[in-house]
Amino acid sequence: MNLFHLLALCGMLSPIIYTLMWILGGILQPEYSHIRDDVSTLVAVDAPNKKLFDKFIISSSILLFVFYTGLHWGINNGAGSITGPILFVISGLLGVLVALFFPLDAGGELLTIRGKLHLVLIAISGILATAGMVALWFRLESEVEWSGFATFSLITAIVSLILVVATSAAVNTNYVGLVERLMVSSYQIYYFVLALMVFLTN
Repeated sequence: MNLFHLLALCGMLSPIIYTLMWILGGILQPEYSHIRDDVSTLVAVDAPNKKLFDKFIISSSILLFVFYTGLHWGINNGAGSITGPILFVISGLLGVLVALFFPLDAGGELLTIRGKLHLVLIAISGILATAGMVALWFRLESEVEWSGFATFSLITAIVSLILVVATSAAVNTNYVGLVERLMVSSYQIYYFVLALMVFLTN
């Protein structure tokens, strides 16, 4: 096992931990609804299990960021544009900042600057991650070993954008939790597959 294998394991663990967090949220909080409630509500200021779920989301965010720091060199030994990996590094850093310092306000509201920055930083992080997917498609479409992943990268970017729009449209409905989970899952699956590719090709 080499350094890239360790970094890839961090990348694969991150989405697993994040997904476990919101699954446990529905188990430990009977009043919490996966269909109605967004994931961030689990770590809002007054959330009943905030301390527990903080550990999950902080661990997930840091593991993903650590994976991103070696992503450029983990793909074809660093051959190709660094744009995609840089976008992912910045996206991952914003994710860490949100997890550490910017929870939603009490009740999952957006009342304070901190609560509003939670939404703003997550939105920017998602945009950067999507742009990173497109950049990796450009970088890898002509690489035989990575060409299949390049196509997957482009498709995921398109699907993610569609689901981002759908989530925005569902914000004031009783289905925002369900739609958001579909959106989040598209990103989490992508992170896992990207990390798996780095593991298998190194």
